[in-house]
Amino acid sequence: MAVRCEARRPIVSENMFAVGIYLLYVAGYFTVITAIIGVIIAHVKVDDTDPVLRSHYQFLIRTFWIGLLYNAIGIPLCLVLIGFPLLVWWFVWSLIRIIKGFVLVLDHKPIAEPKSWLFG
Repeated sequence: MAVRCEARRPIVSENMFAVGIYLLYVAGYFTVITAIIGVIIAHVKVDDTDPVLRSHYQFLIRTFWIGLLYNAIGIPLCLVLIGFPLLVWWFVWSLIRIIKGFVLVLDHKPIAEPKSWLFG
C-alpha cells in the first residue's frame, strides 16, 4: 500500500508572519529587542515568499535600518538639543510606515515602493 505524500499546510499563514513583524515593531517602541527579532525574521523570510509579501519584508527591513540610522544620529544630537526634532520625526515616520504596512498586509496588497525612504 502506497502512502500519499501530502503537502502540509503551515500552522501560521504567511500574512501572519508579516503582521507579527509589524506588531513586533510597535512593541519595539518600548522594548528594542522585539524590533531586532522582527528584522531578523524579515531577513529570513524575504527570499522565500510571494512578491506581495516580499515587498512588505523589504519595507520592514528598510524601516528598521533607516530608523536605526535616525536614532544613531538623533540620540547623540540630543546633547545639543537639535536631536529632539529628529527623534520626533523618526517616531512619526516609523509609525506611519508601520500603520500603512499593517493595513496593506491585511488586505494582501503590496507596498508600492518598498525601497522608499519616506512612506512607500
